Formats: sequence, C-alpha cells, structure tokens
Amino acid sequence: MLLTEAELGDLLASFSVSAFRFELRDRYNSTVGAEPYRKWLAGESDDYAWHQSWMQKVSQDTAAGKAWQRVRIVSVPPSDYTRYGIEVGRLSVEAGEDIRYLRRDEAKRLGLRPYDAWLLDDSRLVWLHFKDSDDTFAGAELVTDPEILSRHRSWRDLAWMRALPLAEFASKLLS
Repeated sequence: MLLTEAELGDLLASFSVSAFRFELRDRYNSTVGAEPYRKWLAGESDDYAWHQSWMQKVSQDTAAGKAWQRVRIVSVPPSDYTRYGIEVGRLSVEAGEDIRYLRRDEAKRLGLRPYDAWLLDDSRLVWLHFKDSDDTFAGAELVTDPEILSRHRSWRDLAWMRALPLAEFASKLLS
C-alpha cells in the first residue's frame, strides 16, 4: 500500500540529520505547482507565496544543522519544466537547500539507476511513484532493505561528486 502525500510529509518532517532527494523526471505535475508553472510559461510574474512554507522549513532545518540536498538528473537540452525548476530552485538554495544537476547521459554513463526518492538519515528510502500518463504523484513507498539503501547511498555519493551546483549548471546551460 502506497503512502499518501500527507504521510510523505510526515516522513520528511521526521529526519534528524539529512534528507537527500534524487529527482529523475523531466516534469512533475502537482496541484500546488500547476498554476505557478503555467504563469512561468506565459511569462507572468509570481510572488512565490505557494513556495514560502517549503523555504521556511528548509531554512529552519538548516539553521538547526540538518541538511537538505538534492540531485536532479536531467535531459539536455532541458525541458521547459527543468528550466522552470532552476528558477524555483534558486529560492530553495537561498533558503539553505543544496541542489545540484547531473546530465542524464552522464548518469547513465556512471551506471546510476536510482529510484525517484528521498533518502532520510541514510537509513530510510522513500520511493516516490508517479503516473506516467500525467506526471502526477501516485504515492510513496518506504524502503528499508539494507541492499537497496546501500546502493542508493553509493549512487548518491557518486552523483553528488559529479553533479554541478544549480548556479553553475544554470550558467553553463545559458551560455
């Protein structure tokens, strides 16, 4: 049985040292993000009020010594959603999250095959499932298998060494 979005939120609130995310999709479709993404595509301004609670959580957690990290494995040329994610990601970075980018072809060359998931405190993997038909969240699965955890920690470490920080990736992308 898959965990709901609310149960996922509870898990994300429960880590004590580190939360690491692998993002693998070229697009994510959420109720909260649909209108801001539409505005961005249309060139309309956004006050990012919808993103404030996330930034506040990240800021409070990093001030308390917790680490928020993520590697986005992306296609190049980037999708519109990836370019949008860079813009929104800048706000999360300002709040204290460390977001890095790794080209999909490089991840494949390195042999990375992670789940789209959160790795919490190196001891719990929360595998996120999405509907391929519309890129919406379908639920989450808590994985505690030691072999899977070990593999994801190794992939995280390798991806982290090779991925570019958001600002560096964005500048290379735009140049």
